[in-house]
Amino acid sequence: MSESKLRFFWNGIKGTDGRLQKVSYSKGALIHYPNPDIITIYAQGYRPFSSEVERELTVTNASDPITDYFAADIIRVMPDHPLYARVAEAHAKQEAHYAKRFEKRQDLYGKVA
Repeated sequence: MSESKLRFFWNGIKGTDGRLQKVSYSKGALIHYPNPDIITIYAQGYRPFSSEVERELTVTNASDPITDYFAADIIRVMPDHPLYARVAEAHAKQEAHYAKRFEKRQDLYGKVA
């Protein structure tokens, strides 16, 4: 695989077109993926990932239009994937962003019991 042009941000992924594809990240073991270091990327707004993202990462979607069940695209990034370090950095930035927001709200409204 050639050097990836994808850029990972705390709230999305940008390809060479410069368009931000909104995402959220989650890290931890799952039933079918017991590795605690796996990072899952969830597409926001039911928008599919670009073909550029699909070329470099494995995108899955469990939608079933016949039964009227629609799901967002999901990407599972294993620790041995070449882009794992960049995804992990974006996940850490997302965690820091939300921690900072939570801290501000605690300062405004007080601590929750």
